[in-house]
Amino acid sequence: MKQVNFSLIASDGMARRGRIDTPRGEINTPAFMPVGTAGTVKAMYPEQVRETGADILLGNTYHLMLRPGAERVAGLGGLHTFMDWQRPILTDSGGFQVMSLAKLRKLTEKGVTFKSHIDGSSHELTPERSIEIQTLLDSDIIMQLDECIALPAERKEMERAMELSLRWADRSKTAFNNQANRALFGIVQGGDDPELRARSAAGLQSIGFDGYSIGGLAVGEPQEVMFRVLSDITPELPWDRPRYLMGVGKPDDILGGIERGVDMFDCVHPTRAGRHGHAYTRFGVINLKNARHKDDHRPLDEASPNPNCRRWSRAYLHHLVRTEEILGAMVLSQINLAYYQELTAGARAAIEAGRISDFAAETRAAWAAGDLPVL
Repeated sequence: MKQVNFSLIASDGMARRGRIDTPRGEINTPAFMPVGTAGTVKAMYPEQVRETGADILLGNTYHLMLRPGAERVAGLGGLHTFMDWQRPILTDSGGFQVMSLAKLRKLTEKGVTFKSHIDGSSHELTPERSIEIQTLLDSDIIMQLDECIALPAERKEMERAMELSLRWADRSKTAFNNQANRALFGIVQGGDDPELRARSAAGLQSIGFDGYSIGGLAVGEPQEVMFRVLSDITPELPWDRPRYLMGVGKPDDILGGIERGVDMFDCVHPTRAGRHGHAYTRFGVINLKNARHKDDHRPLDEASPNPNCRRWSRAYLHHLVRTEEILGAMVLSQINLAYYQELTAGARAAIEAGRISDFAAETRAAWAAGDLPVL
């Protein structure tokens, strides 16, 4: 028995409230997964990440393959032990790096050969090797290897990459070999073309996966194009399997994805934004580099459930950001991850109550109203 199962608890329109049960704990959906690219969520202790409400983290196959190496991680007890995170981990397959490191790779039917961005050494990543690496890392949710391309793109190129990804999906499924206590997700490709997306979704379902991811979005297209693709594709996916929108996004992207039936999200944005002086709260994004904050004694949000939003003045946070103190990156990363979890928890409650439309409207209205004026 696989022991990784999805349960649909409630729905409201296209929005879904669910739960993924794994041997390492449950994942409440809609879920945001903080990104721990190289075995760490930047500027955060694992317990701090969990305290924000995160049920699951994401690790990066390509980066962990290079450093410290999958075999080394396995020899040290697996990624959960290595980084001291005992809850579920999802690992991506390296497909995004096919696009982001295009100048450093060679793509063939067999797979991808990368030149390391660190030392120039050569590494081959095939569907089979990607599954092997993710298994060595002891991932709970494993992704098929795919080819992700940037948008806009010619239809012929989107079709070529989608068909290659389908063939790699079939090889990934064979290599996975129905492992117990893990799940394997397929990845829908096809760019912004609805017919290609539908063909990809149908092809993946004929192979059969534990969950279905939507890749190749937030790669250069406008938000309205992403939302159109999501509205078209989520009805094509099985209702009884989780749906994961890869690499997305900012809070408004996530809220729009939830409204369109997405269950899982990940993005480096909240921690990256924190390292660059941006804080996310119910007021929207606050740029603490801005000089308007240098004499402002108020906290970020005195009504926030997050103590860090209430603890320090805006003036102090501005000071940390402008002097590039490490504490600034730590505090703002925590604030942002906590807000993302607050947003998804609010959406879960709203879906169960049948008021996701009201919740979305209220949330967007608060963002639009913006930050409180300086005293």
